[in-house]
Amino acid sequence: MVALTFIVGVTIFGLPEAARDLLVVDIAVGVVGVALTPVMLRWPVPAAIGLAVLTLVSPAATPSASAATMLVAQSRPFRLAALIGVGSVACQAVQAAWRPTPSIGYWWWLALITVAWAALIGWGTVMRVRRELLISLRERARRAEADQERRIAEARLAERTLIAREMHDVLAHRLSLLATYAGALEYRPDAAPEKLSAAAGVIRAGVHEALEELRAVITVLRDDDPVGYPETRPQPGLHDLDRLIAESRDAGTPVSVDDRHADAELPAATGRTAYRIVQEGLTNARKHAPGVPVTLVLDGAPGDGLRIELRNPVPAVVGSGVPGAGMGLLGLAERVQLAGGEIEHGPAGPSGDFRLRVELPWPT
Repeated sequence: MVALTFIVGVTIFGLPEAARDLLVVDIAVGVVGVALTPVMLRWPVPAAIGLAVLTLVSPAATPSASAATMLVAQSRPFRLAALIGVGSVACQAVQAAWRPTPSIGYWWWLALITVAWAALIGWGTVMRVRRELLISLRERARRAEADQERRIAEARLAERTLIAREMHDVLAHRLSLLATYAGALEYRPDAAPEKLSAAAGVIRAGVHEALEELRAVITVLRDDDPVGYPETRPQPGLHDLDRLIAESRDAGTPVSVDDRHADAELPAATGRTAYRIVQEGLTNARKHAPGVPVTLVLDGAPGDGLRIELRNPVPAVVGSGVPGAGMGLLGLAERVQLAGGEIEHGPAGPSGDFRLRVELPWPT
């Protein structure tokens, strides 16, 4: 406002001697133009129109009118700013017709005014476009940052889901073994001392391993960046089935194996999935059909796929009292689908045996 007041004062002081009769009018118009500065900052379009009308009366309104026109160009579309500029130039032309400037011809003066207003509108438009570009770039950067944070959060959630699935498979198997051995201790207190000692040793080791697994998963889930956990822990594969089957047999589940799959290297991810399938099948058999024999069939070759089938008779009394969440087969189905395989489970054949059958891709 101080700068505008100074420019208005210089404009009035520079008016020709012939205009001294209208000095009071010029001062009044200049004061009104400066006083409208807060209005033009908030409502630039009405202020620019009002100041353009004031230029019909006195050149003292020209500095304020030019400032208002530039504010319109900075904050409004170019078409509206151009209309305001044309109106302002027209008002200036009328004012110059009845209050001419002796030092310059009318048409030259009109040309200079037109160029000056065009420059003001152009400058204001460039500033508006630059400001909008900066806002757009900031918004784009904000969205990119938000998308990056979302992708990181999704990756962490997916990793935690993978960890939870692995922990379910491991702990369900481990705890079902513990429940089986604990049941043996409860219902066979008259067993030989060496057998009782062996069962107690298995329970102690199993509890220790289960606690280690729980400690590991709790540590990872509390960490903000669990990525890399599955890769840092040894992952079982098809070559670990002998140990898994031996554990089930020691726990009282007879397991017969019919291994017909080709002696070729199986992809690590497929081998891990196959191991979890057999583990879940044996765990379910131990929970729902304790002591019932289980038949495991492995078949397949590279290019033909890997087929896994577990079958066991359904006992007259189903269940062992071991609690379960009922999510094992659902999680297994999701795991198989992610591996690109197919899964079937339920009663099969005239005998009504429970069958879990999975087919996994085995690339050549």
